[in-house]
Amino acid sequence: MFATIAGVLLSYIPAAATWIIQEGGGGMATDPLGLWKQMGWVARAVVIILFVMSGWSIGVMIDRWMAYNAARKQSRAFAPAVAGALRDGRIDEAIKVAERNKKSHLAKVVTAGLMEFKAHQDSPGAIPGETIEASKRALERTEAIVHAELKRGLGGLATIGSTAPFVGLFGTVMGILNAFTGISKEKATGLAAVAGGIAEALVTTAIGLLVAIPAVMMFNYLTGRVEAFDVEMDNSSSELIDYFLKRREVRR
Repeated sequence: MFATIAGVLLSYIPAAATWIIQEGGGGMATDPLGLWKQMGWVARAVVIILFVMSGWSIGVMIDRWMAYNAARKQSRAFAPAVAGALRDGRIDEAIKVAERNKKSHLAKVVTAGLMEFKAHQDSPGAIPGETIEASKRALERTEAIVHAELKRGLGGLATIGSTAPFVGLFGTVMGILNAFTGISKEKATGLAAVAGGIAEALVTTAIGLLVAIPAVMMFNYLTGRVEAFDVEMDNSSSELIDYFLKRREVRR
């Protein structure tokens, strides 16, 4: 219900802005610089805060986009190479392949499991069952670390997406208050007295929505990619544990 009411109200914002500009008097600016000069200090502070939030969210979007694309690209090159090395029993070669793909989420997880397995294999008196368990714990720890790295910045993106409309709403409230102040000063109820305040309200509302909508959309998209990466890491860990178990059976 709230979303429906908000959608109806937002649909009238462009028409209301045009009406105010046309009827509010010839002295009212319609360009961004003119509107900025006519704004009060509170509205200007709101706009500055929203632009800072927008810049930060765009930075997170670009950073995560580049990191995820690099992880995907290197993982596609890493998976067949490490599979071939493990198929031939060359664990050292598999570790070197993983170290050459440091941006790959799969390489980070597989490297941890392989190095733990190799360390226990090389230690004298190692218990075979403990070797598998140690490797499994190493894989789980690394998965958690990589998951946290992949999600870096997404919490802030979600916060911006949820709070930017309310920051804009604060500017809207202050604009309406300025409109009533204009009525009090002008001792009139015409549009000329309230045009400036209502313009502030519309501008801050629009900017708040322009900041929030892309942030929410990109948060949902990037979260989906992180979930896909988590599935891939889980599958790789499971396959690696199966490989260790088969290798232990062969050695027996």
